[in-house]
Amino acid sequence: MRSDGTLDDPFGSGRPADRSDDTPSTNRSTRLQGLFRRTRFWAPMNPRPGRTRLAVATGAACCLGLVGVSQAGFGAPERAAAPAPSAEVAERTEADVASRASARPTTAPTTAAPSATASPKATAKPKPKPTKTVRQIVPVAGLDRTQMNNAKKIVQAGKEMGVPRRALVIAVATAMQESTLLNYASGVLPESQNYPHQAIGWDHDSVGLFQQRPSSGWGTVEQLMDPEYATKAFLSALEEIPGWQDLPLSVAAQAVQISAFPDAYAQHEWRAGEVVAEILG
Repeated sequence: MRSDGTLDDPFGSGRPADRSDDTPSTNRSTRLQGLFRRTRFWAPMNPRPGRTRLAVATGAACCLGLVGVSQAGFGAPERAAAPAPSAEVAERTEADVASRASARPTTAPTTAAPSATASPKATAKPKPKPTKTVRQIVPVAGLDRTQMNNAKKIVQAGKEMGVPRRALVIAVATAMQESTLLNYASGVLPESQNYPHQAIGWDHDSVGLFQQRPSSGWGTVEQLMDPEYATKAFLSALEEIPGWQDLPLSVAAQAVQISAFPDAYAQHEWRAGEVVAEILG
């Protein structure tokens, strides 16, 4: 500072032309303040070198001071405590949580474990249906299988008619005498051989198990070659004889057959009884 109270410019050139001692101090002070305000925000056009350096240094120091104040006064609180979420953000968070909670099942699916006390239901095995066993009828009374089968046909035809057991025995005994329980065709009637038969006879036109003659009105050749028809024809004629149930077997049989050997039927009675018993069981 000079003796007149004027500040020396340390950055000036030191030449007398750079200063004017005639300028009042108040004017110089005002000029310095204006210079300070200008150099904070902009640099004057074509400034003097010494004053330019002073202005730049002063502006930089001012800016750094402002930055430091802003960081010290406002930055620290922001880092120390984060701002509380707004009410709108809180509402959105609650809505999001509620929607995800409603989307999830309330209870987790569980597989029902079998009870410790309840035993597993046993699958009931179907009861096997009782198989109906067909009793095998065996030949008896010295008959073979073919003869026994023919006797069975006689018994079955009598059962269909509903005749008593005595009629069945008489019919079987008569067939034993007439055809030995074989279905005969006739050599005199070639037509009879066109039907199932087991033997061929020559006693006139007699055919079938009971040796019945078509010429006597018993039926056609075809009918008499059928064991079932022949049996029913014999039993129908037997039932027409009064008191046949009480007659001896030979008498009852002879009354139907009109045979040349009337007493020959009696010898087959016991065997016929055994055969009928086997078939009826």
